[in-house]
Amino acid sequence: MNKREKARAKAARAAMAQPISAWVGLALCGMLAMSGAAHAQTVKQEAPDAETQTAVADYNAGNLPVALKEFRDAAERGSRLAEFNYAMMLLNGEGTKANVDEGKKWLKKAADANMSHAQYVYGKMYDDGDFVVRDPAEAHRWFLKAAEQGHVQAELALANQFLDGRGTSRDNKQAFVWYKKAAEGGDMTAQYVTGSFYELGGDGVEQNLNVARAYYAAAAAQGDPAARLKYQQLSAQLQQKAKPQ
Repeated sequence: MNKREKARAKAARAAMAQPISAWVGLALCGMLAMSGAAHAQTVKQEAPDAETQTAVADYNAGNLPVALKEFRDAAERGSRLAEFNYAMMLLNGEGTKANVDEGKKWLKKAADANMSHAQYVYGKMYDDGDFVVRDPAEAHRWFLKAAEQGHVQAELALANQFLDGRGTSRDNKQAFVWYKKAAEGGDMTAQYVTGSFYELGGDGVEQNLNVARAYYAAAAAQGDPAARLKYQQLSAQLQQKAKPQ
């Protein structure tokens, strides 16, 4: 890994640190309570049926055993959101004893039903080795399914895998493609890394400091201090270049 690749990899490392358990409440609120522009666009909205809506309300009110039953009933009738939420409650032991095998079964049902968020979480499970034997190649397969539906965090996860050569062949050009997609979806980390591609150039990307500065500015606007520093450095550099010699 050369110096340029190391710089990109360092920027990307923090993105995959969140554990599976952190997704429970977010999904139960219909994936609309996520903070930040990227998370708001992570999945396309899926209108829940009345029973799933009631289950969400009971979950938010703290009536976990009731919500668990309602999610199970809706899941058995084929609601993908209920399948996902029921799975997460089982995996995390909410309203019942944890039941990993049953939870994994329902999570895969939702993923097989083409719910992009379930595909992402199922892939992350294999990428992290949570509840399963770690299998980056299996993670890659599910990240790709979700990313192809526009799931922003799956796009970022896929980009990280291509950058690291984890679960797939190392391919910096493909990494850039998926970082840029996630950046355009509003993900702060992807905006920073995309900025670094344009700042450093190479791997099929033409160096463009103005474009790099724009991506750093987008990440800085979401509170990334490293991006703010990069934006300031490039602004000074471009101003210096613009001065008459």
